[in-house]
Amino acid sequence: MQVKQTTLLVIGGGPGGYVAAIRAGQLGVPTMLVEGDKLGGTCLNIGCIPSKALIHLADEFAQACRFTGDNPLGIRVQEPALDLVKAQKWKDGVVGKLTGGVGALLRKNGVQVVQGWATVLDGKTVEVKTKEGEPLRIQCEHLLLATGSVPVNLPHLPAGGNVVTSTEALALTQKPRHLVVVGAGYIGLELGIAWRKMGVDVAVVEAAATVLPTYDEELTKPVLASLRKLGITLHLNTTAEGLTERGDGLRARSSNADEFVLPADKVLVAVGRKPRTEGFGLESLQLDMAGRAVKIDEQCRTSMRNVWAIGDLAGEPMLAHRAMAQGEMVAEIVAGKKRRFAPMAIPAVCFTDPELVVAGMTPSEAQAKGLDVLVSQFPFAANGRALSMEGAEGFVRVVARKDTHQVVGWQAVGQGVSELSAAFTYAIEMGARLEDVGGIIHAHPTLGEAVQESALRALGHALHI
Repeated sequence: MQVKQTTLLVIGGGPGGYVAAIRAGQLGVPTMLVEGDKLGGTCLNIGCIPSKALIHLADEFAQACRFTGDNPLGIRVQEPALDLVKAQKWKDGVVGKLTGGVGALLRKNGVQVVQGWATVLDGKTVEVKTKEGEPLRIQCEHLLLATGSVPVNLPHLPAGGNVVTSTEALALTQKPRHLVVVGAGYIGLELGIAWRKMGVDVAVVEAAATVLPTYDEELTKPVLASLRKLGITLHLNTTAEGLTERGDGLRARSSNADEFVLPADKVLVAVGRKPRTEGFGLESLQLDMAGRAVKIDEQCRTSMRNVWAIGDLAGEPMLAHRAMAQGEMVAEIVAGKKRRFAPMAIPAVCFTDPELVVAGMTPSEAQAKGLDVLVSQFPFAANGRALSMEGAEGFVRVVARKDTHQVVGWQAVGQGVSELSAAFTYAIEMGARLEDVGGIIHAHPTLGEAVQESALRALGHALHI
């Protein structure tokens, strides 16, 4: 068996793994990366990027359909048609450009990529079953585990046939007549909204009493209203029981114990994700665990010396940008730099319609930590840019300490608010006060003015409300 040596060995070529490898290469650390499937991991191949491409496609098609009839903008087009085969090729092209770019960056920075499936033998040794069929043993000084996560399966709704995960739901080349989404979290709602905009009859089954149950009700109200406006049928406080005998419907049970059947050509199970801890010999390391996730410290060190874990494998929040930041940090520590992972805010975005953003603490989280806070929000109904885009629903909300006026949290819901996430995070990380945000000149007309106005309103002198 061929044996190779390296300083840093990364298992997993997703956002966390490939960023760690690139940064290590930049710093002159001999690095190898093992990936069993495609570079880019879930995010680039079957998650973040293709889902946003599908959402864009759905938005464009919905706009075209809207302009076939009378509308306030006075635009009139002929009946639009959707070629899903061609659309999927376009989406795959977007993914291909990004994954190809990742490969080029790894090569540019001297990272040796091994295509194959890794099995951990111990904290210094990994055996790889390469795609060429030749086994390879790699010995390393530092082992970085970046294996990501996998969808949570429901035992009574196993994937296969009419039951699909987000992976298959992103790749459909024919529109189902009836799509039932099990789970009203961000994955289920993003995909459910997209397919509804493309003309599919969509129903959502959720065991909780509201959609996006991890967010507060005030933020989710505009999303709930949009779902109803789009014609998506919601079955809240309802559990999925399994397929009908013929497999063409979903049996569901409401909180009052009544069972009913929803017609379903496809059933999308989107009830969350869990760390990928199986299939690569993780158990051989006997690492300390935090529930399903690998337990790490503020430097992403595990309980075994020079074994590191980042991203979804290390638990919540399962966000690609968290994994990237952790990967960069680990590479720098391996290279001898002093670093620790202690962000004041990690923004989270739901690309629903409307979009939803949370950064830092919500009012309830701040109060739970004993902080006396000011909470203020500014509606997009009073924002010129939002009105000009017909996106007046939603608001920006700021949370700040009452004593110092230091900003500790932002939330927003509305059209295009994902692009405000950077400004929110800057303000929190740089210790901005309400006076700082309110005193910065914001370009007019932009959605960002609502950020300024929310701070001014907290200070008692908003200008446009």
